Amino acid sequence: MMRSVGILGTGAHLPEKVLTNFDLEKMVDTSDEWIVSRTGIRERRIAADNEASSDLAVEAGRKALEAAGITPDQLDLIIVATVTPDMMFPATACLVQDRLGASKAATFDLSAACTGFLYGITTAAQFIANGIYRYALVIGVDCLSKIINWEDRNTCVLFGDGAGAVVLGPVEEGYGFLSFDLGADGSGGNLLLQPAGGSRIPATVESVEKKLHTISMTGGEVFKFAVRVMGNAAEEALKKVGMTKDDIDFLVPHQANIRIIDAAVKRFGLSEDKVIVNLDRYGNMSSASIPVALDEAVREGRIREGDTLVLVGFGGGLTWGAAVLKWSTKEKQRD
Repeated sequence: MMRSVGILGTGAHLPEKVLTNFDLEKMVDTSDEWIVSRTGIRERRIAADNEASSDLAVEAGRKALEAAGITPDQLDLIIVATVTPDMMFPATACLVQDRLGASKAATFDLSAACTGFLYGITTAAQFIANGIYRYALVIGVDCLSKIINWEDRNTCVLFGDGAGAVVLGPVEEGYGFLSFDLGADGSGGNLLLQPAGGSRIPATVESVEKKLHTISMTGGEVFKFAVRVMGNAAEEALKKVGMTKDDIDFLVPHQANIRIIDAAVKRFGLSEDKVIVNLDRYGNMSSASIPVALDEAVREGRIREGDTLVLVGFGGGLTWGAAVLKWSTKEKQRD
């Protein structure tokens, strides 16, 4: 019999440095009004020079473990969703495991850009549902400031750094994750990418000079894709469990652009108080966006036992994903 799997605890960690739109006005040809009107972003967090993805991930992971009442040595699995690993290998998840002291946990990184956290929880949930593992730590973390072209005003205003984490474990039947919907369209891979640094274009003086190691995005096409798939993925996940938009207590969307979020809200006819938004303070943190927003809502007491949540996002790949869950952090005791 398949176990019901839910989120037992959440955590988040953000760098101290705040970069405002007014700071960006001094760096590139842009303005606070232009950024806010087109994106909804007012400021974002930037990792220090000596701060890497694993540093943020470890702190977020510790907070999630504490919230769940789980010790590191109880963890069976650690998945880190990121496109900015500390290095190409070993996996950032291995570095996190060592620093947390979670010596029994299997570990790996997962790359699905901004959809990474949704891919991560979907993957981890299967191990627990099948009885292979009991506890999993899933962390969405990105330090996109490390791969931004700070001379490109179309991309440098969008992104921020951060980490969000959740501990997954067994919950009572009828609670936890009710459905998942994941998808990808690789034909759009060239619309949002970091061209160099892999086996296709290894690092050379020329590749660095041409800024091929920074984010490249065809913004208009990504925007149209996002508006379409955010709603579709959420609807598909709801349909799988016989639910409709009327059953949603909270929508936790990927925090990329307020106009994309507004389009999804309009499609579902939701009131603003049912949508978790922190985009104005953090910008687009890629795989960290959804878990950080979720953690804030949980710690503020907005999300309560029995609430139905829809988590939904999109990202480079192109990828998309959604999850429906009935909220409960009460662990089901061992059979």
